[in-house]
This record gives sequence, structure tokens and C-alpha cells, in this order.
Amino acid sequence: MRTLSLPLALTARISPVVVLAAAGWALTSGPATTPAAEKEPTPQSAGESPSGASTAAASKQYAAAPAPCGSIAKATLKSLVPGAKTAGKEIPSTDTSLRRTCSWNALKGYDYRWLDVSFEITESDAAAAKSYKENTTEKSGGGSVPGVGDAGYSVVNLTTEDKQQTREGVVIIQASNALVTVTYNGSDFESKKAPSTDEINKGAIKAAKEAVAALESGQKV
Repeated sequence: MRTLSLPLALTARISPVVVLAAAGWALTSGPATTPAAEKEPTPQSAGESPSGASTAAASKQYAAAPAPCGSIAKATLKSLVPGAKTAGKEIPSTDTSLRRTCSWNALKGYDYRWLDVSFEITESDAAAAKSYKENTTEKSGGGSVPGVGDAGYSVVNLTTEDKQQTREGVVIIQASNALVTVTYNGSDFESKKAPSTDEINKGAIKAAKEAVAALESGQKV
């Protein structure tokens, strides 16, 4: 098998990767949630028992976001992002207990792949459901992902810039008071074509299922 060097033409083609990377980070950033600690407490009326607050706290299933870079199996990462370091790179967060994101990306030969996995912990199931609805409405044109969490949604879009195609899939899962968002995209800088819709959609859903399983188990894969 011959080894392909990167000619000047390819270097010019790879320039959209910077744009893709920025888009990948932006897509996983999503609307920030307000930490519970920043919300002003409701004054307790005279004679009111604090048991209500205790019950609410107890019903919050997930108190913190899991380590995102350990949420996807190494075999899955090697399949979805060939050539990427399986350790991934965690994106800095202002509050890692509420939001954590890990990213993997690599250019192998002429094929580029990018994968983001993000966990967001909200104050309640209702808050997560509201955020889920807002995000899925914004990313219209997709379909449901059954059997994962409380609600699941997947959408795939194709974009073309300077005749270079990029296909990107986004999967959003609500699981109790947590939101799991997976972004997966790819391009071929030799043919200028993008991977098929089926490949991107199945890859994003597979990663999302593993991320939700990691959230539910509270353990690294």
C-alpha cells in the first residue's frame, strides 16, 4: 500500500477543517444551563417544612456530569475516528459538575472525522425536557431515536463549501435531568465527497448509546 503525502493542493483543501473544528465545538456548546447554585432560593414560609426541598434534591437522578473522554469504547472510537488518539481531548468548562465535553478528530489519508460527546446536567427533569425540546426544534428535519433515555432525536445535514462536502449528524438524548449531545461529521478531501447519511447517522447514534450507558452506570468504559 503506497503512502500518500500531503501535496500543496491537499493542504489548501484541508483549510475547511479549521472551519469544521470551530463548527464542531460550537454545536456542542449549546445553550448554557444556569447552575442550581446561582438560582435565588424561594423564601420559606413560616411553619413550612424543608422536606419539600429535600424531596426535590433526592429526585434529581444525576448530580454531576461523568468524565466524557471515558464514555466511548476504544473500539468504537477507532471505528468512528480512524487515527485519532482514543484518550480524546476534554474541552475546558466553567463548571465541570454541570457540563463536560470531549472531542476526537483526525485526518487519516484524505479522510477527516470529528466526534464530540457532551454531557449537560440540569436542575430537574423538567428543565432537561425543556432544553431538549428547544434544541430539537432548532435542529429540525430529523427523527426520533427510540430505546435510549427518556427521549432521543437524530438529524443529519450535508453542507458544501468550495465544492467540498461535509456531512454532519447530531444526536440529542434526554435522560432524566441530563442531556447527552453527540456531534459526528466527516469529509473526504480527495474526492471532495462526504460519507453517506447512513454512515454518519449510525455512527452518531452508536456513540450516543454508549455515552448514555456511561452516564447511567457512572463508570468509565
